[in-house]
Amino acid sequence: MKLTLSLALLAVFFICSCSDVEEVPRAPHRVARYPGPEEYPPQQQPFNPNAPPQPENVAPEQPANAPAPTAVATQAQKGDHPYGIPVPGKPHVVESPFSPGKYVDVEGFPPGTEVKDPYTGKIFLVP
Repeated sequence: MKLTLSLALLAVFFICSCSDVEEVPRAPHRVARYPGPEEYPPQQQPFNPNAPPQPENVAPEQPANAPAPTAVATQAQKGDHPYGIPVPGKPHVVESPFSPGKYVDVEGFPPGTEVKDPYTGKIFLVP
């Protein structure tokens, strides 16, 4: 009796598993919407000769041992400060008059500009 009952249940499960399975309807494929093509070449801006010059994104190289000096606006006379000592063979690099053997990169500073020595904090002039 147990055998026939278990065979009957097995047959019922087999028949139920063979019935048609309803497929779940899938959502339709969505197409990506990208913005339209841009105008190429881009519209050129009008030239303004009175506009200030645009800074370049190129940073000047500084020697590894020279911290960046800072320009100082003071009311002292230019004759009150000593000049930096130019380093032979190294343009835009001077030796600090206050700390011998220490080099300071003064690229971008015009001659006569007051520059703060990064080692001592004292002011000297660009030669």
